[in-house]
Amino acid sequence: MPRLRQVPRAEATNETVISMYDKLFGPDRDPVAEPGTATGTPGDWWTVYALVPDVLKHAARGFALYGSPDRLLSPVLRELAQTRAGWVVGSQFVFSQHVKSCRKAGISQEQIDAIPSWGIADCFSPVERAVLAYADALAIQGGRVADSLFAALKSHLSDEEILELTYITTLYIAHAITTRALRLEFDDRDDPIVEVPAPEGDGAFDVGGSIALTEGNRS
Repeated sequence: MPRLRQVPRAEATNETVISMYDKLFGPDRDPVAEPGTATGTPGDWWTVYALVPDVLKHAARGFALYGSPDRLLSPVLRELAQTRAGWVVGSQFVFSQHVKSCRKAGISQEQIDAIPSWGIADCFSPVERAVLAYADALAIQGGRVADSLFAALKSHLSDEEILELTYITTLYIAHAITTRALRLEFDDRDDPIVEVPAPEGDGAFDVGGSIALTEGNRS
């Protein structure tokens, strides 16, 4: 379950929230009592964001911005960067949703499969590789971009395209982080990095110490 309260339809009074609920879940359905969207997601991103309607409205406007026909950046490059960002941040939700968007943009399944290991894949063009490397610099290095990488990016893209790429990718890094932190949608998962219990009665046995090679016990 999400870590924050969801807003049921009966409590929704804001026009933006009601409009989103109608579009995504149907006009007669309470998305909290009957979760699920047409794309197979639980839909709790919307019901939690509805807690602060102007935040929901701001986020929805961001979706419209990146999909606008006014954008100069190629949808292929945009989706490669967004999908890679989702994978790097570890957001199942952002990654899964944008894999679908990759297909809609015409990206091949071979390329989609190679996004997690793009650095050793030979199915990307030079501009695609530059964009994927830039997405890594944004998502992994916090915007620390080497001059050589930025020069490679500028050899393919205009300043306007780079600004769009930067803004859209960092926007989705924020979405990925938020969904993980609040355990929304497909990111409602327990952390996999936990202690695995030792056998009963094992106590605090020092495995490393018991097998370490010293001058006296080398064979």
